[in-house]
Order: sequence, then structure tokens, then C-alpha cells
Amino acid sequence: MTEDSVTTDTGSPRSALRTAMRPTADALPVERRALRDGVHDSILELLLEGDVQPGQSLSIDGLARQLGVSPTPVREAMVQLEHTGLVTRAALKGYRVAPPLTRERMAELVDARTVLELAAVRGAVPLSDNAILHLKAAHADHVVAASEVKEAQADTGEDGAAWAALRRYYDADWAFHRTFFEHCHNTYLLQLAESLSPQVHRMRQSAGHGVTDVDLAVAEHAAILRAAVTGDADATEETMRAHLGGVRQRSLAESEDA
Repeated sequence: MTEDSVTTDTGSPRSALRTAMRPTADALPVERRALRDGVHDSILELLLEGDVQPGQSLSIDGLARQLGVSPTPVREAMVQLEHTGLVTRAALKGYRVAPPLTRERMAELVDARTVLELAAVRGAVPLSDNAILHLKAAHADHVVAASEVKEAQADTGEDGAAWAALRRYYDADWAFHRTFFEHCHNTYLLQLAESLSPQVHRMRQSAGHGVTDVDLAVAEHAAILRAAVTGDADATEETMRAHLGGVRQRSLAESEDA
């Protein structure tokens, strides 16, 4: 290949590369992408908070009016949500809230999560001093959130307060587990775990309303923390395995098709 063919020929590889790198009309502007992501998050919150029931129809035009946007970002968000399994789409019928997870799917989900969590523990333990501080802080937040859940559930007349407490509890629970992923020296494990988050929330909804195992979960987290502080990877892995085994057993026992 001559120099002229590289630098002057409009059909050359270099010219083609410049053309490929040039912005196209199909590229999403930053503002539109931000709008789409915001709409996606709003609909996701609607689904996770249980404001819509399994099997309920989801009108794109209705959601657009509710969110004060055009139907386009709603349609784009629904395509993304369909990939998570939280919504389903049928020809000529549109989108609907996905049905509850079956016992078989719930078991598969916990088993998949267990594979990721145990790999994260093996990669993270022994934890650094900084990671141990983060784990202790996450556990302390989880304890407080669990207490708030029990208080909110005792007052059945305040559903909004109960959900707010549940949301904080779920966030605190994930923060504890996330500590191992953040310090396991494997970025892909964290990405995979986060990709399961919508399904984990769906499993919680499928297992029934509210949380009935907060005391057990807090105790199991405490056992994991004690093992992790010692730097014993095998002991930490076993306590994590026992915890997730308990989650699996309790979720299946509380599932709506049990």
C-alpha cells in the first residue's frame, strides 16, 4: 500500500475510519440520553415499590402523561426493562408487569447469587483495614434499618412509611454484600451482581409482602462480619454460604406458590 493510497484516496481505510468516528444522526444527544435514563429509573421505582400489580397493563401513553414526558423515552425505557424481566411484552397487547417468580426461578436466582457472592468473598478476604471499617459501618446501618422495619411494620396504618423503611433496609443489606464485591479485585463480579438486583427485588415481591426475617438476616450478617474480621477466608465463605442458604430456604417457604 502506497502513502498516497492511505492519505488521499477517499475510499482508503484511513478515510473510512474518519467517517466511522464522525458523529451520526443515530447517536443519542446527551440530554435525550439523560431523559431516557431518568424515565427508566422512575418506572423501575414504580415497579419495585409495588405500586403496580403483576400482570397489570402498562400504557406507554399513560406513563408518559404521569411522568410529564413524550412517549418516546418511555418506549425506550420499557425496552430496557423488558431485558431485566421486570416487564413483558406481547404482540398487539403491549407491556405488562411480569408475573411473580416461580419457586424454581427463585431457587435459580439465589443459586446464581451464591456463586457470585462466594467468589467475591474468596477474592476479598483477608480484607484490608479500610474494607473492614466499611463492612462494620454497613452492618451497623443494617441493624438500624432492620429496627426501623420492625417499627414500621408494627404500624399497619402507614404503608408509605413501611415502604420507606423497607427500601432503606434493602439498601443497607446490599451495602453489606457490596463491600465484598468492591474489594474482591474483580470488576466483572460486581457488574454481574448488580445486573441481578432487579430480579432480587422481584424475588422479594414474589416471596410475599414485607420482611419477616430481619432478625435472622442481621444475625447471619453478624456471623459473616466476625469471620471476615479474623481474616479467615474459609470461615467467611462458610458463613456467607449459610446466610444465602437461609435466604433461599426462607424465600421459598414464603413464596406465593408455596
